[in-house]
Amino acid sequence: MATGAAVESHPFGDAIEVRDGQVRVRDERALASEKMDRLARQAVFGSDAEKDGARRLVWELGQAVGVRPASIHELYLARGRGEIGGFTVPAMNIRAATYDTARAIFRTAKKLDAGAFILEIARSEIAYTDQRPAEYVAVMLAAAMREGFRGPLFIQGDHFQINAKKYAADPDPEVEAVRAIAREAIAAGFYNIDIDTSTLVDLSKEGLAAQQRVNCERSAELTKYVRSIEPKGITISIGGEIGEVGTENSTEPELRAFMDGYNAALGSGTAGLSKISVQSGTSHGGVVLADGKIADVKLDLDTLQRLSKVARDEYGLAGAVQHGASTLPDGAFNNFPRTETAEIHLATNFQNMMYDHLPQQLRDEIYRWLDVNAKDERKPKDTDEQFYYKSRKKAIGPFKRQLWDVPADVKDRLARAYDEKFEFLFRQLGVADTRKHVERFVTSVATGHTSGVAAAPDDADLSD
Repeated sequence: MATGAAVESHPFGDAIEVRDGQVRVRDERALASEKMDRLARQAVFGSDAEKDGARRLVWELGQAVGVRPASIHELYLARGRGEIGGFTVPAMNIRAATYDTARAIFRTAKKLDAGAFILEIARSEIAYTDQRPAEYVAVMLAAAMREGFRGPLFIQGDHFQINAKKYAADPDPEVEAVRAIAREAIAAGFYNIDIDTSTLVDLSKEGLAAQQRVNCERSAELTKYVRSIEPKGITISIGGEIGEVGTENSTEPELRAFMDGYNAALGSGTAGLSKISVQSGTSHGGVVLADGKIADVKLDLDTLQRLSKVARDEYGLAGAVQHGASTLPDGAFNNFPRTETAEIHLATNFQNMMYDHLPQQLRDEIYRWLDVNAKDERKPKDTDEQFYYKSRKKAIGPFKRQLWDVPADVKDRLARAYDEKFEFLFRQLGVADTRKHVERFVTSVATGHTSGVAAAPDDADLSD
């Protein structure tokens, strides 16, 4: 596998050998050292040539030691067949201080022998966190090797979503924008993609089939496109969605209307979905009260249980997926394995924890920046607490370097908090000791590094 010129100046000394475009690891211990920290930083903050070389080297090192991007499709179909169950896969959006946050996830996974977990970033987050897919993959791989984790990494494109307003104005460019982000992401190593065309559900139509028709057809169309560009030997895990998060709860007839329409549009001979996202009472980021606290969520667990069962029994999917779950109370998480929910998406609370640990001076600087640069997002009745809570995700990209460079004592306190949180979530969701399931069902395929794929157009206002 060819390597870039910048790879030759790597920080590992004699521990690795780069010769004739090949990378050989002589001493894996070097990968779990501060030398990996330097390589990860170069992959994010180096010159263009340094970034490309560092990302390529991280990829090749991962290929060599068995830390490879992979698809969770086979594991999910095994669940659909009833061969495994009793756990809910956490899909975690890592927005800020990404390397250190991911290191905490891999420490936890290694400690608990967990393999069934997903690292994801949404189309909107790619824009406002300033993390293109190639950077995100490199950071995840580096963090895994830094912590001595070995095994497949399930890296996912979350909410690769159609913007309904843009689609209404001119559908073809908006569909092409989703194709473009899929091309960029898959080339980088995203072998799990959540296609979200649920924004195209038309409730003004008569009957569920008519309401879901465009959702079905566009989802099937994009599935075929993903299948046409997926790497040889890999069946990318694709998720569909039937209801917008934060709207009315999904129903069994809606799920059947979507799946029947989707399968008809997809036709035979093409691998379809492995899971289906539904709405059961949550919202992205939670509902923020005037004092900055998060309102209680009325989560409909019965809906999740019933829709997961229909998805498995009638369509062979892993089950239902719950978005917007990270701000739920701690006592809610053990309900997801009990109801056989296939996957839940967790994002905002990790961001909240980071902001809670920032030095006051940096947090004040960020909030002053929001006062100027996010003022259009402030509603007339918003308190300061509500405005900053809802808008502060938009500061992550502009302050990316400062968030990576917080003082060591702050990093240590946040690391301990993240370790505790991730261990709690992994235990509550039942993914401890799931490495054996991954080893049994998931095929880890060696793939070459790809660079030079054009960046897709940004849209920071979609779901995250």
